[in-house]
Amino acid sequence: MMDTQRLILLFIFGFSLLMLWDAWEKEHRPKPAAPAPQAVPATPAPAKPGAAPAAVPGAPAGVRAPEAGVPAAAPAAARGETIVARTDLFAAEIDSFGATLKRVELLKHKEAKDSAKHFVLLGPEHRFEAQSGLTSGPNHQTQWTLRPGSSTLADGQDTLEVRLTGQGADGVVVDKVYRFRRDSYLIEVALEMRNAGSGPVTPYAYFQLTHDGKPSADANTLAASFGAQSFNGFAVYTEEKKFQKVQLSDVDKGKPDHVKQASDGWLAYVQHYFVAAWIPPPKAERDYSVLRRPDGTYAGYVRLAAGSLAPGASATVAVPLYAGPQEQRRLVAVAPGFDLVVDYGWLTIIAWPLFWLLEKFHALSGNWGVAIILLTVLIKLIFFPLSAASYKSMAKMKLITPRLQKLREMYEHDRQKMNQAMMELYKTEKINPLGGCFPILVQIPVFIALYWVLLAAIELRHAPFVLWITDLSALDPYYVLPILMAGTMILQTRMNPTPPDPVQAKVMQIMPFIFSVFFFFFPAGLVLYWLVNNILSILQQWQIQRMFDRDKPAHAKR
Repeated sequence: MMDTQRLILLFIFGFSLLMLWDAWEKEHRPKPAAPAPQAVPATPAPAKPGAAPAAVPGAPAGVRAPEAGVPAAAPAAARGETIVARTDLFAAEIDSFGATLKRVELLKHKEAKDSAKHFVLLGPEHRFEAQSGLTSGPNHQTQWTLRPGSSTLADGQDTLEVRLTGQGADGVVVDKVYRFRRDSYLIEVALEMRNAGSGPVTPYAYFQLTHDGKPSADANTLAASFGAQSFNGFAVYTEEKKFQKVQLSDVDKGKPDHVKQASDGWLAYVQHYFVAAWIPPPKAERDYSVLRRPDGTYAGYVRLAAGSLAPGASATVAVPLYAGPQEQRRLVAVAPGFDLVVDYGWLTIIAWPLFWLLEKFHALSGNWGVAIILLTVLIKLIFFPLSAASYKSMAKMKLITPRLQKLREMYEHDRQKMNQAMMELYKTEKINPLGGCFPILVQIPVFIALYWVLLAAIELRHAPFVLWITDLSALDPYYVLPILMAGTMILQTRMNPTPPDPVQAKVMQIMPFIFSVFFFFFPAGLVLYWLVNNILSILQQWQIQRMFDRDKPAHAKR
């Protein structure tokens, strides 16, 4: 039984090494030459009866946009006046050229590599911008005029409003309004349109996110190189298709897989710990499109029809932009399915309740490290009967290990007789050779899910534990936890019965050291979980072994 259990563990370990090596190769192998970028046409917005087609900005009158209608990237050098809107959560830079949200600095979060600086979500480093406008009017290639007003959220003030005005060739005048609210990462972006021309118009509004597609600094950790990198790219959610990740490799091929038209949902750019998303109002027909632009960046936009505007008529299209952390309590309040941007891998259904418990323990203790310890203890208690069965099997195996060794020596040249004799011994001692394997297999999905919870939860980012551990999402700076972890693994190995096979015995002696190497590259929160789990396992195994040493069956003493 113990040999079988160890073989299963060895198989899991070997398969993990293979996957980690493959992930490392993908991360570090030379990148192939990128194909010539091409803009992928988007699906046109559903036309209303009598609606006029959208025109290409700057094109002669009457020329229709070729199926897209959303302007291409603005010239990199183009820039206007910059205003910085400051709230309790943001320092947001708005450029009057395009009235574009060029930079968003999150004042409650620090940079991954420099805790003295605030984290920049939108910004020039990744050409991450939030653009908006009309397909046939003022857009992100238009020079807008900044209207007078305050740019700082004052004490006692709940809302800050920044207003810019632009005008299109067809006579449509647009006020673009950014509304920031206290203690909110939602920024309302409203396009207030007025037809100052002599004829009716049918404008379409678009709201777009751009990005270079490269992972953020938070994702570029050593742990990410070992195959634990979170999703980085666009995502589309609708009630019909639910959460759809849009792989950038599919966008490069011109075949992004996502819903193109819907009457609900949202579009986001997701990265490790943070997200930016346009959240259109429900029951409004909209198009979704993700494409690679000629300048090599990616763009994802949502487009909505504003209806027909007669001369002198007005209309408003308002779409909130969420730009902030993937905090569960905030995400669930934004829109249906928005909490799915937190990447818990393929075991999300198990990860959600684990995170819920972790939050409850944090509310009780006030420390995320203590919350991890309490959650580990709870999981250990839940699996106590299974673990006890496994350790009892191991204890029984330890008692009969000398007799198994004699059988191996007796039938060294006849494997069939050796297996028959071993099975007879198992039957006599009432030992199930696979008795210790099932408890391990049942617990593996829970361990993997908890691994992803600890890896993906932004609540642990820069969260202190004790003394030298000031960030549970970063490496232990002095490697104290990994060294203690290695010690517990070595102690566990020595407590287990030695395999009769010399090769297996040697492998099991080496495995703790090999596994320990990986823990030197994992965040402190993950190492803390495994360390506490190992200590509890050692105590449980020691107690069960004591009971068996005290009450050895008479036939096991022979």
